[in-house]
Amino acid sequence: MSETLKVAIAGLGTVGAGTVKLLQEQAELISARCGRDVTVTAVSARTAGRDRGFDMTSIAWFDDAVEMAERADADVVVELIGGADGIAKRCTEAALRAGRHVVTANKAMLAHHGTELAALAEDNNATLAYEAAVAGGIPVIKALRDGLAGNRISSLYGILNGTGNYILTTMRETGRDFSDVLEEAQALGYAEADPSFDIDGVDAAHKLAILTSLAFGSPVNFDAVTVQGIRNITSVDIEYAELLGYRIKLLGIASETEFGVEQRVHPTMVPINSPIASVEGVYNAIVTEGDWVGRTVLEGRGAGAGPTASAVVADIMDIACGRHGYAFGVPVKALRAHEVGNLDQLTGAYYIRLQVMDVPGVFADIATALRDAEVSMEQILQRGRAPGEIVPVVMTVYEVKGSQLRQALDRIQALDAVVEPPHVIRIEEL
Repeated sequence: MSETLKVAIAGLGTVGAGTVKLLQEQAELISARCGRDVTVTAVSARTAGRDRGFDMTSIAWFDDAVEMAERADADVVVELIGGADGIAKRCTEAALRAGRHVVTANKAMLAHHGTELAALAEDNNATLAYEAAVAGGIPVIKALRDGLAGNRISSLYGILNGTGNYILTTMRETGRDFSDVLEEAQALGYAEADPSFDIDGVDAAHKLAILTSLAFGSPVNFDAVTVQGIRNITSVDIEYAELLGYRIKLLGIASETEFGVEQRVHPTMVPINSPIASVEGVYNAIVTEGDWVGRTVLEGRGAGAGPTASAVVADIMDIACGRHGYAFGVPVKALRAHEVGNLDQLTGAYYIRLQVMDVPGVFADIATALRDAEVSMEQILQRGRAPGEIVPVVMTVYEVKGSQLRQALDRIQALDAVVEPPHVIRIEEL
């Protein structure tokens, strides 16, 4: 195993450049731990000739990433282009067909095409590794695939998007509104110019689909993920959550139920004293429940050049050391599709915020709508009065089926005194 492992990298953005620099600067350490040298032999990016902060003297340049995947003098192709389809997917497929191992940080591609790419890797005796695709520098993929391999996982949940967590944390700490904090996150580089994937929960859903496949031995099924973002979270919601003893987090949750495997991403109220509530700012965290190990909690930086490059290099080093495994823990033919959890049958407690006209009888009408749907109210809060004006009314309800809650909310929304659709956040006693 003394022969040098040769690496080609497609995409020289923040993570790609960081990966090359890490491999060069830590070359001695990596060689000692792998028993062989690891060298970057080829790179590809959209623009040539730019100073990217590392020595390119002995590195071959390719304008076309697919051509590099097919022709470069490389054992491993690292795909850091991004995007579910297009050149990223073609580059990955070309490398695997050529029998080259692939390391990727591309969660969108894996969420939509992970099962077929894993099959392609197996057909060509190659490795498909993706530690960097989920939660940056947190080694959650290795934890699920290797460290917890002897366990049946009953559930996992976590904060899978640092941008959303930063926004919710800053809103709570400063009392500022969502739009104001989003602008700050963009100015600081935590959010993209188009932040939709982050704030609408899509990024977290990509990651959850991958984790669900690995945890439950099923094909990746992004379409089965129920997704709700944080655009509608207000400072009022965060204030009331604190009063009720909760914090609001954007969580990805997957669990095995009697109705199937449910996958959902949405804002969630969690008890202030729960482990996940204390994960703040741009940090990510994943909690798993295994039948032998019990609860495990992994926390760390979920994005950025350093943490993500660290995860990419960890996968490269596994390949250098001869540690090869199935992409999703078992051969693709052993993956078993599960029934998709029926959220209408799922029971849970909920926080509900209404904007209502402060007129006599409105509470009675709301209570009637809840009663008729067999929804039990736990408490109701209204701070101050403004007769004839619009005021927020907050209530929590005990555990109820999703179908019953929807029936009650439809009745409530139809009331003349309710001026906008009810805003609902699920409460999880995690």
